[in-house]
Amino acid sequence: MKLHELKPAEGSRKTRNRVGRGMGSGNGKTSGRGHKGQKARSGGGVRPGFEGGQMPLFQRLPKRGFTNINRKDYTVVNLEALNRFEEGTEVTPELLLETGVVSKVKAGIKILGKGQVEKKLTVKANKFSSAAKEAIEAAGGTTEVI
Repeated sequence: MKLHELKPAEGSRKTRNRVGRGMGSGNGKTSGRGHKGQKARSGGGVRPGFEGGQMPLFQRLPKRGFTNINRKDYTVVNLEALNRFEEGTEVTPELLLETGVVSKVKAGIKILGKGQVEKKLTVKANKFSSAAKEAIEAAGGTTEVI
């Protein structure tokens, strides 16, 4: 097989439908838009959710709850993720970010108690669960709230 003989698998590619290219194409003249009306015009059509003037579904449904605008969303890190660091390392949000443990520090880092920590670490984070704090201190490490 040579490079010029390569072809995509059968049925994996669709040909683009070119409208307005003559009557023989099946999409000539009105280009599949029918005759006149709002949807036949350029830029025509209705916005998403519009139901012809009938009260739209999203307005008919009851609304529940509220969104707290002051909510702080923390990036969570479990204890098992801290085992990748060397003994005696000072684990900070910056270190977690550059080693790829977390992809984004939101309002801060919260350490949760899932898994075991086998090394003595100094962990600096914005919040700790009580189980995580106990586990880190049981392993001989220290916790510091920043």
